[in-house]
Amino acid sequence: MSEPAKEFWRWTESRWSDPAIDWQAGGILAGGVDVGSVSSQAVVLVDGRLFCYGNTRTGSSSPDSAVKAMSLALKDTGLSVENLHYTVGTGYGRVNVPFAKRSITEIACHARGANWIYGPAVRTVLDMGGQDCKAIRCDDKGKVVNFIMNDKCAAGTGRGMEVLADLMQVPITELGELSLQVAEEPPPVSSHCVVFAKSEAAGLLRGGWPMEKVIAAYSAAMARRVAGLLERLGMEKEFAITGGIAKNRGMVERIEKEMGVKALEAGQDPQLAGAIGAALFANALAEKERKKKS
Repeated sequence: MSEPAKEFWRWTESRWSDPAIDWQAGGILAGGVDVGSVSSQAVVLVDGRLFCYGNTRTGSSSPDSAVKAMSLALKDTGLSVENLHYTVGTGYGRVNVPFAKRSITEIACHARGANWIYGPAVRTVLDMGGQDCKAIRCDDKGKVVNFIMNDKCAAGTGRGMEVLADLMQVPITELGELSLQVAEEPPPVSSHCVVFAKSEAAGLLRGGWPMEKVIAAYSAAMARRVAGLLERLGMEKEFAITGGIAKNRGMVERIEKEMGVKALEAGQDPQLAGAIGAALFANALAEKERKKKS
C-alpha cells in the first residue's frame, strides 16, 4: 500500500492552554474565532488573559472549521463552548461561526489583536492572510484609523507561498530560511497572478536556477508588492506583521528592507492576532451586557 502524498503546503496545526489559569474561577470567559480562507484559529480569554488556543486548517465548511478550531483549543481543559459568556467571529467565514453572538471584520480584529500582542505602540499593521493582504493603521487602543487592501490575486499572500511549497516539494515552514541561502538577491518574479507566478517559477527551475534562488525571487516579488501596499497607506512606526507569513523570516526581512523599518518582535503567535482581537471584543461586549443587567 503506497504512502499518502506529502502535503508540503500544510502549516503545522497546534493547540495550547495555560495550566496556571483556573477558568472555573474566572469572571468572564470570552471566545474569539478567526475563520480564514486558509487557516482557522480559536482562542479563549479568562478575564482578559489568554487561556487556550487552537490553530487548524480551514476546510470546505466555515461552520465546521470554526467548531474544529474551538474544539481543538478547548481539548483537555474541561471547558466547553456552552461555558463561554460571549464569542465573536471574524475572518473570511465570520458570519458562519455557529456559536458566535456577533461577527466583526478581520481588519478591526487584527488591529485590536496586534495591539495586544505587540503592545500599544503599534501604529501600522500588515496582515498577510491566505487570500488577501491588508495594511492597517491604528491608534494606541488598537482602533482602526485607516486601511487598504491588495487589489491583486493570491500571488502576494499565504496561498501563493503554499503553491510555491508544493512546486518545490519543500515544507512551507522551511521556505523562509531557504530563501535567505543565496549569495546575491535575484530579481523578483514578475507575475502578479499565482497561476502565472507558478509557471514562471517552474520555468526558472527548468532553466537551471537552484531552488533557493527561485524561492528568493518569489519572496522578493511578494515583499515588493506588500511594500507598495504599505506605501499607499503611509507607513507610521511602530510596525508589526500578523498572519502566517509573519513566521517566514525570509519574507519578514525582505519587507523590512523594502520599507527601511524593523518589524516588532511578537510576544505571541502572530497568526492568532485576528482570533485574539475577536476575543477582546467579546470580552468587552460581555462586560457591557453585565453592566446593563446590573
